[in-house]
Amino acid sequence: MLLKTLSELNGTSGAEHDVRNTLRSVITPWVDSTFIDKIGNLIAHKTGEKNTPKVLITAHMDEVALMITEITSEGFLKFQSVGGIDPRVLVSKPINISGINGVIGAKAIHLQKLQERQQALKLEQLYIDIGSKSKEEAAKYVKLGDYAYFTTEFEALGNDFFKGKAFDDRVGCYILTEILKKTFNLSLAAAFTVQEEVGLRGAKVAAYHLKPDFAIVLEGTVSAEMAHLEEEADWVTELGKGPALSIFDQSTLYNPLLIQQVVDIAKNQKIPLQFRRGSSGGNDAGKIHISREGIPTLCINIPCRYIHSGVSLVNKKDIQNTIKLVEEILKEIPQKFNFNQEKGGLLE
Repeated sequence: MLLKTLSELNGTSGAEHDVRNTLRSVITPWVDSTFIDKIGNLIAHKTGEKNTPKVLITAHMDEVALMITEITSEGFLKFQSVGGIDPRVLVSKPINISGINGVIGAKAIHLQKLQERQQALKLEQLYIDIGSKSKEEAAKYVKLGDYAYFTTEFEALGNDFFKGKAFDDRVGCYILTEILKKTFNLSLAAAFTVQEEVGLRGAKVAAYHLKPDFAIVLEGTVSAEMAHLEEEADWVTELGKGPALSIFDQSTLYNPLLIQQVVDIAKNQKIPLQFRRGSSGGNDAGKIHISREGIPTLCINIPCRYIHSGVSLVNKKDIQNTIKLVEEILKEIPQKFNFNQEKGGLLE
């Protein structure tokens, strides 16, 4: 299964090559051309009919991970996060660094003072133990700047759930490959972007170069439907309730007319759709929608429980319904979406 392959590949920001190579081999039979731009984005084109909009669909390849920044005299590895990771989820997690296995450690609770036990551990209090007894021994296997990845294996879990790592945003990459297998009248550009987790960098380059009329961002997002959290305030999205449409976040205020058209499409096609209830975070839309003269942009999110950690959950039906929704949007664009360039590309 491609989603399993993508989830288990390692590829943090600036090191997406294994993910990129795999995706390129998968999509090549279904597209007219592929190329890799100077920042590392994988770009694919499917040529459509003349005088139809050019649509860009993006999904980012990079995942959150760790970078080795110091080797101590005792042979332990100090690190920093690449992307946003909560230090509280890191203790005791198995880690792999360039083929070397290790575990994230901290001072044992038996040795902590009462005040220490009452405070969450910080990154500087953690280390990776690879079983070395000295700096010299550890340096034989690991060097500064190496990336450290979670070792989670993909598997089906419960009823219609998948467990794995890097679903943000390998699940979006998987959906985009499925879209590229289909045929549409319009011209389609796909961008598997780099360095989203450290500043939406790949998307900025791709949007400027490709100059689309319209863009769709496929993104994994927070799902937190737990009993101890307030539903309206904190859940953000729910697994199994379908794709989640963004209204606004820290990097984008989405066009309400465009959102309403998507809501209508989902209703007419009987595709379950929810809104992303929350404004925190951002995604590639933040750079795409302000590129050049401005690009009308949607963000369609796949709910992901325990996001930005070593293991996450997604729902099979949410993935299937996201594919259906994107397919229907692409069918409707030439007929229903009016891009008035004199008004900045917004809908009338």
